Amino acid sequence: MELKTVSIEKPADMNFILGQSHFIKTVEDLYEAIVQTVPGMKFGIAFCESSGAALVRYAGNDPGLIEIAQKNALALACGHCFIIFMEGGFPVNILNTIKNVSEVCQIFCATANPVEVIVAESEQGRGILGVIDGVITKGLEADADIKWRKEFRRKIGYKL
Repeated sequence: MELKTVSIEKPADMNFILGQSHFIKTVEDLYEAIVQTVPGMKFGIAFCESSGAALVRYAGNDPGLIEIAQKNALALACGHCFIIFMEGGFPVNILNTIKNVSEVCQIFCATANPVEVIVAESEQGRGILGVIDGVITKGLEADADIKWRKEFRRKIGYKL
């Protein structure tokens, strides 16, 4: 077995969700879950099929985001993983809905940070072991950091 890291390629401030599911209808079910939860959100989904034709299945409502999802899914090439890129919303807007899709097994990350995916490869195939989400923690927040955090939540509409 060989361990590798695959960097997620995306614009610096773009949010995405990386997860694992178990069935070919994942792209359709995720699509429906997103549009029913946040109808105006733009998104692209790609899903790595792990049997049969073993293709990247995809859906979405924005060609550019679909293309980013396809590119990253091909780079990962890990069975039954899915990746969703979004604009006009945040992972927190759809995360519980995504987790409640019946074939979703787990979520590895939901972030806009730079991400490296830790991948194991054997003769059979590839699988995701985990992710490196962002950078190394630098210390404890101070009073000014707490103030910034609270103001930021208000700025993006998550607090009055």
